[in-house]
Amino acid sequence: MSDVPQAGTKEWVLEPETEYRFELDPGTSLAIKLLRGNAEIFGAELAEGKTYLFGFECKAAVFTWQGCTIKMRQPSTEYVSEETPMGAYANLHMAFEQMRVRALSALHGSPVPDADYGASAEPPRVLVVGPENSGKTTICKILTNYAVRVGQNRSPILVNVDPSEGAWIIPGTVSAAVVTSPIATSSPVNPLGSAATTAPTVLASNALTPLVYWYGHSEIKKNPLLLDRLIRNLGENVMERHCNDPEERTSGLIVDTSSSFASGSGSADNRQTLVKACVDAFRINVILVVGHEKLNVEMQRSYGSRLTVVKIPKSGGVVDLDPSYQERVHNYQLHAYMYGQKLDPPPGITSAIVASEAAADLVLAPSSSVVKFEDITIYRIGEETMAPSSALPIGATRTLSEMQPILLDPAAVGSGLLNRVLGILSPFHPDENERYDEEILDLSVTGFLVITNLDVPNRKMTILSPNQGSIIGKTVVIGSFEWRE
Repeated sequence: MSDVPQAGTKEWVLEPETEYRFELDPGTSLAIKLLRGNAEIFGAELAEGKTYLFGFECKAAVFTWQGCTIKMRQPSTEYVSEETPMGAYANLHMAFEQMRVRALSALHGSPVPDADYGASAEPPRVLVVGPENSGKTTICKILTNYAVRVGQNRSPILVNVDPSEGAWIIPGTVSAAVVTSPIATSSPVNPLGSAATTAPTVLASNALTPLVYWYGHSEIKKNPLLLDRLIRNLGENVMERHCNDPEERTSGLIVDTSSSFASGSGSADNRQTLVKACVDAFRINVILVVGHEKLNVEMQRSYGSRLTVVKIPKSGGVVDLDPSYQERVHNYQLHAYMYGQKLDPPPGITSAIVASEAAADLVLAPSSSVVKFEDITIYRIGEETMAPSSALPIGATRTLSEMQPILLDPAAVGSGLLNRVLGILSPFHPDENERYDEEILDLSVTGFLVITNLDVPNRKMTILSPNQGSIIGKTVVIGSFEWRE
């Protein structure tokens, strides 16, 4: 390491196959420039001579295969590690790439490589599971970025079924997107990249258009039945897309899961049910278990006879995240959905890149409007608080289903609508004969709004939304997230 004359800057010379790890404190930002060599962040390459900006308590690592020199300004916590699991992750990528090559050869009727050895011609459909703070999302990003960097028009589908994460939009969602270019990392606000629905329309490289379903909560135990249904809806859409585009299908898919799929809160039955929902919905043929021996044994026992289960190492750079950090990130994500991702660069930095774009281009201006109570239809799925079935008296049954849509009256006392985040549903099926009572559960969302004021005497409400379009006549669903400016 050598200090640079500029105040607050440092240069690090990284040896081959090492990584520079950093963690940012609240309210701080970090600028990194690649001076020489090759480097990447979670599988996405850095361009030499460009300055990259990071913030919102970002925790990430700059890895180099051949060695490099980087310069940064204003780091919080930083160190270099010579022990990384990147070799194991690169081996996984190569194995998955061989599967893609075989699938593409089979599609085009070409001789399938390795066919004599009984190798499948199916593309990789990968489920990543592991306990809390094991680096699952990082692994999914690395494998996705390596796939699109191959240069063979790879377009894997990245699926997120962790409602606490936020993925492309906001927390409380499950979603899937076709990825055609590397996912850049700048903060935990958009851990899987920015969606076209939340980025300014001038941005071409942010044209990710995820399919999104609104679960409405961060905790899986809140309504596991609903989450199961949304996962299966997502899977149906992904499989239908693959049927319509066999070429894209050969790129495969990667599914990022919540730690609740592996351990922690919720019953073992719920965990197994959700893993099975993913295996069935996305026709999973590879399960990656991140650094957890007991879970690996469990997955081998349940699925080892019909698909591949691989235990992979957890990175030593994974940071333990406490609940207060996650709460702050959720607030960052909701604010960024409305206003864009504004990062203040460190002193002396005049231009920088945030998530592949110029920092100044990522600012939005939300729209505040007043609507009548009857202009929109508001539902809640199940009761606000619902005891688990195991807590009911023996012989007792629910009077209300966890999956039942309940119509809400904004004028009712205790409606709980003020400052709540609501998902705007896609239109209902136009054919009345196709309608059914629970159709609300199967509709994706087109955006989100927050109710910022309730005027009960005049039966009006003020709503905030990043989009200028009218929501009159729309159906919305409330979740358990609140957001105040």
